Amino acid sequence: MTRYILKRVGYAVLTLFVLITLTFFMMRMLPGDPFLGDKAVTGTVLENMKAKYGLDQPVFIQYFMYIGNVVRGDLGTSITYNKPVKDLITEAFAVSADLGTRALLFALIAGVLLGMVAAVKRGSAWDSFSMFIAMIGVSVPSFIMGALLQYFLALQFRKVFGVTLFPVQGWGSFAKTVLPSFALGLGSLATVSRLMRTSMLDVLSQDYIKTAKAKGLSQRQILFRHTVRNAIMPVLTIMGPTVASVLTGTFVIESIFNIPGLGKYFVMSIKDLDYMMISGTTIFYGGLLVLCTLIVDLLYGFIDPRVKLEG
Repeated sequence: MTRYILKRVGYAVLTLFVLITLTFFMMRMLPGDPFLGDKAVTGTVLENMKAKYGLDQPVFIQYFMYIGNVVRGDLGTSITYNKPVKDLITEAFAVSADLGTRALLFALIAGVLLGMVAAVKRGSAWDSFSMFIAMIGVSVPSFIMGALLQYFLALQFRKVFGVTLFPVQGWGSFAKTVLPSFALGLGSLATVSRLMRTSMLDVLSQDYIKTAKAKGLSQRQILFRHTVRNAIMPVLTIMGPTVASVLTGTFVIESIFNIPGLGKYFVMSIKDLDYMMISGTTIFYGGLLVLCTLIVDLLYGFIDPRVKLEG
């Protein structure tokens, strides 16, 4: 087991190092200059600003300086906001994390339940309804779903009934969180529900389920003691990609619903060629995704002993 853990941790560290390296050099390959915006900048001022942010050094010197800073937890200073990138991320990520957590919980809980119902009631109206919801989640992008929800459940609902069911945009109250969380989590819900249904049907056809039925166990006991526990294993394996999908989707949803999260800084940093903010945000999210994937791998190894032998 120790070898398995060390191997996974090693892969995670290597992945993060490659991510930092690629992000750094890709930022330097972008056309344009972060200091040459709408305002005219003299040569002396331009040189001083580049020296302040270390951009007057050769690229490889900048790279090793940046690696050293990242190892110490210093993501640099934002060129646009003139504040430490770490502080900006800390301030804004709380909102993005709140949105992502709500969407993820909605996707997992509703997805697992829909998949269970679809498998147990295979061929029924419940099965068709569950798979119809999954089909919508797979087919409709989150930004389209967000716009549709705004139009029908916010604007048109208020127009027809004269009351506001859900606000069009913003963040803070529970009502403001419902539509963006639903729009962001629906795609992941579709993936989870379809996988859970397939896994449940596979488990229900196993011999040990037939044996449990022959012993006289109730359907409830068979479902929760034997079926769900084994059927949910494949769902755990996609937790890493699911978290990645939700986190990266927050950028678009935050823009549509005008949510003051980290996506705002990321979008603005690309527009302003803010190298430090782009790199810092990318590394932060990349590191978070690597950590989530590592945790899922380790949990899967603890739950399924076969993984320890194969790893």
